[in-house]
Amino acid sequence: MNDVAPLQSSRSSLVDERRLADWMGQNVEGYAGPLTASMLAGGQSNPTYLLKTPARSYVLRRKPPGALPPGAHAVDREARVQEALGMQGFPVPKIHALCMDEAVIGSPFYIMDMIEGRIFRDSTFAEAPDAERALHFDQMNATLARLHAIDPNVAGLSDFGRHGNYLARQVTRWTRQYRDETDAGPVPDMDWLADWLPEHIPRDDETVIVHGDFRVDNMVFHPTEPRVIAVLDWELSTLGDPLADFTYLLMMYRCPPAFGGGIAGRNIRMLGLPDEADYVAAYCRRTGRAGIPRLDVYIAYNLFRLAAIVHGIQGRVARGNAVSPMASQLAAQLPAIAALAREQARRSDLD
Repeated sequence: MNDVAPLQSSRSSLVDERRLADWMGQNVEGYAGPLTASMLAGGQSNPTYLLKTPARSYVLRRKPPGALPPGAHAVDREARVQEALGMQGFPVPKIHALCMDEAVIGSPFYIMDMIEGRIFRDSTFAEAPDAERALHFDQMNATLARLHAIDPNVAGLSDFGRHGNYLARQVTRWTRQYRDETDAGPVPDMDWLADWLPEHIPRDDETVIVHGDFRVDNMVFHPTEPRVIAVLDWELSTLGDPLADFTYLLMMYRCPPAFGGGIAGRNIRMLGLPDEADYVAAYCRRTGRAGIPRLDVYIAYNLFRLAAIVHGIQGRVARGNAVSPMASQLAAQLPAIAALAREQARRSDLD
């Protein structure tokens, strides 16, 4: 994956290259060593590695080491959904093999294609040609609408999650995960939201395949064209509410650049990008809906969820098992994320 900034960081002592190479020789068709493994920037939740051989390169995604919440970091689910969506023609990397044997490198993992292209960290697509910036931006919208149009039954994913009451279940899940993560400490704004959200979230949600973390830096764009060629990081994917999934992407309009690749405070018209209302209208047009009622409640929910994820990262930092070098930097944004979530909740009360 060629990034707008270097992705590769350093050789990682967390992967036994000899054992991994032996396993790949038996389980990855066409594999031929020697192998070198280097950790990639990003991968805050499931550590990600670039695997190089003389003939080709792969990417490895693994469950992080150490104590983890039950059911979290399920790399087998990541592999399954990508295999299913690839069969539907959706842009995802090819999955080569899944390993659930912790004896190989210390935790379960899977191997997928390394996709050559561009990964942007800034939702303004500042590095893209001026004339194509808005096209890149719109591609995120179109790609997500395309995902939401895939029938879970046709894709073989009808059992990939529960049907209905997605938002209520998600609020319960992330509240529990936040409260169970005692090493990171309490956050007053999150405590407030945990009480507020159950009384305000929409109850009439739909059920489709949702990505769960659909944002600019989880997409690979064509090396020269404004086209998404791969969507990455499927750890949080499940069956759920498409509006919750879309408004997670929409958070970029409310978030500062410091977290989530936000564009709040930027002059988006000067950058040639649509405003929030136009972006919502484009998604609604593609998915055949008149609009998104209670939009601010969805935004508040998504920011609370993001804060819970970052709170978990902060807990891993406190325990010393956060393997990404960016983990501490992201964890430092937790109070600001939680405060912004509460601000969106209060904004919804004024509507």
